[in-house]
Amino acid sequence: MVTVPIPLVAAVFLSFAASYLAVPVFNKFMYATGIVGRDIMKRDKQPIADMGGPGVVVGFLLGIFVYIGLEVFAIKGLQGEELSYILASLNTILIITLIGIFDVLTALMNQREGQGIFERLKRRGIPAWFYFLIPLPAAVPLMAVNTGITDMVLPFVGRIHLGILYPLVLIPLAVLCCANATNFLAGFNGLEAGMGSVLLASLGIFALINNKLSAAAIALVFAVALISFLRYNWYPAKVFPGDLNYTIGAVCACVTVLGNMEKFAILCFIPWIIEALLKALSGFKAENYGILQKDGTVKPREDKIRSLTHIVMRSGNFTEKQVSSILIGLEVVICTVAFAVIRFI
Repeated sequence: MVTVPIPLVAAVFLSFAASYLAVPVFNKFMYATGIVGRDIMKRDKQPIADMGGPGVVVGFLLGIFVYIGLEVFAIKGLQGEELSYILASLNTILIITLIGIFDVLTALMNQREGQGIFERLKRRGIPAWFYFLIPLPAAVPLMAVNTGITDMVLPFVGRIHLGILYPLVLIPLAVLCCANATNFLAGFNGLEAGMGSVLLASLGIFALINNKLSAAAIALVFAVALISFLRYNWYPAKVFPGDLNYTIGAVCACVTVLGNMEKFAILCFIPWIIEALLKALSGFKAENYGILQKDGTVKPREDKIRSLTHIVMRSGNFTEKQVSSILIGLEVVICTVAFAVIRFI
């Protein structure tokens, strides 16, 4: 029988409540400062707050700080090494969040009008290829605290001894790939937060079952913050995830490394792996968005299938909300199957 620690229960409730209250406060700030976007799959293209990350991260941090405080000062069950893993993960997550914020602000600057040098430079922004590499610095804290870990477990392969390659190559590669992959599968109201919450809740439950409490705490506390955010991001969205797209992948990478559960994480991450492969076929230029039809359904903009959203839109007459629901449901099925088959592979 799995026992859920009281500090984790407290952290989960606080994270949910804090995110629920913080997101609308940050939305007002976004409107006031002009950090807004337009929902291109709506007829009424009113400005929408374009950066959902701050409210979610505030709730997540408050939850994790409560978990650390109760474990360290009340229960005295969190040892130095485990504490260092959690703090390193927080550093990675916060660095990725800053990168996501930079991404959103750069995109907004690219839309500014004007003929002066300053305006032209802002519209140009940074090279597109550089976006794929900017998550790399966020991996440094995880690399530093995992120098003693040399093994990873893969589906159908088992445990592989990698030596120094694990912290120096595999960890930064995991952060880079996960952060970019969750950024690829996006663009529909509720899609990123919905699929991300299912993914992280599954990783957290698996970690809890296997007594990996630090990994479970990070995954579950972030998952409930995403569920709280979903209240405002579900169709019709009042806020876009924006900077959260990178962060969800980074949290997944941190939890996987801390819990040493690569095999289960890869199974749960299958939709994003498929999405990355489809995007690669277009040179990472394809858009997920659909074109709104007169009957309220959405259809792909492109002739070729270059996203999981394209597959769903081509499979029937679905509204934006239904496309998000189908893909979230797909992730629920995949994670459920992963729990069922993990012992056999």
